[in-house]
Amino acid sequence: MNPSSYTAINGNRTLADALGVSPSLISQWKTGYRRISPETAVRIERATNGAITRSDLRPDIFGPLDATPGTGPIEPAQSPLYRRNHDHE
Repeated sequence: MNPSSYTAINGNRTLADALGVSPSLISQWKTGYRRISPETAVRIERATNGAITRSDLRPDIFGPLDATPGTGPIEPAQSPLYRRNHDHE
């Protein structure tokens, strides 16, 4: 499920409150104006009890959920792409 589908049912405010962010930030994610970070993707997955998965939000980092059994989503810091992009910090 994507954030637009989820918030169509539950509203921007519900998701924003669960994440401790503003509803306008939720809108910016939905429109693509701002990109969802890998860490935030994990927070969204947890806040929605898996209704929105990290793989739905960032398949470039976490890959598809229907990947080979036993190779499901990984935490952001474990991702080679994430580490490559954040080694300079």
